[in-house]
Amino acid sequence: MWFVFALGSAVFAALTSILAKIGIDGVNSTLATAIRTAVVLLMSWGMVFLTGTQTGIGDISHKSWLFLILSGLATGASWLCYYHALQIGAASKVIPVDKLSVVITLALAFFILHEPFTPKSLIGCALIAAGTLFMVL
Repeated sequence: MWFVFALGSAVFAALTSILAKIGIDGVNSTLATAIRTAVVLLMSWGMVFLTGTQTGIGDISHKSWLFLILSGLATGASWLCYYHALQIGAASKVIPVDKLSVVITLALAFFILHEPFTPKSLIGCALIAAGTLFMVL
């Protein structure tokens, strides 16, 4: 089932990029990011209340709070950079570079989470990096 949701994520991420490129025309990238974030915030809390999971807030550990907040800050920084890059650059160039996050994530997972590299993941990383380079040059 994880694959269905991961594929859904990829499809919606692709739509996000195209819709953002169209919507950002003539709009300050920081303002556009704030508007997008407000929509995501409303949608997220809507799902929390729709599913009745708001009662779990008190069960979240201090460590989880810290890392969820740090993740939120990283997301915000990523979105601000992404929208600005998308505003001043071609979507066909910005988006492949943004997807280098896959390679960076695998490297961070190795160093921070001690997840092993496999020959398959190393080859995949190399292909993603080479493909990105090929697309933006």
